[in-house]
Amino acid sequence: MMSAPQPAISHPSGFWTAYARVVRALVYALEVVAAVGIITMMLVTCAEVILRIFRVPLTGVIDLVCIAAAVTAAAAIPYTTACKGHVAIEYFFQKLPRWGRIIVDTFVRICVVLLFGFLTVECVSYGMSLKARGQVTPTLQMPDFWVPYVLAASCAVVCLVTVYHLFHPGKELIKP
Repeated sequence: MMSAPQPAISHPSGFWTAYARVVRALVYALEVVAAVGIITMMLVTCAEVILRIFRVPLTGVIDLVCIAAAVTAAAAIPYTTACKGHVAIEYFFQKLPRWGRIIVDTFVRICVVLLFGFLTVECVSYGMSLKARGQVTPTLQMPDFWVPYVLAASCAVVCLVTVYHLFHPGKELIKP
């Protein structure tokens, strides 16, 4: 006799396992985006330097490097958050009793979720306004409305990572 199939998320720990798996996948996808951004900046800059030796400068290098830098910085934030790699000054935090640290930590994480949630909404709004205006880069005339969308995606993933940390204090989502 076969038993009825169990739902994928049958209890809270199953939910958090699935949640962590999805959020990790999003973080790693953004890490690939950050890596591509770094490689793009490196290749474009090196090509520009080499071609300038032969008096053949590339057009739009500034546009490409600026966009790649913004995307790289934004896409790297979720990974840093997931492995708890941000700089923290804990001198006063460690002076608090355990219950005080729990309260402060919870309050700060809730503030982070609210802040990055707000940034997500504002980045989407800004991207929509750039698209409506037909904003393009100065030299290449390439549409750049999508850059705030990448920033919004990164901010949204930071919210998801912080929610995981809120319910799993002291545990990083990704081991560095």
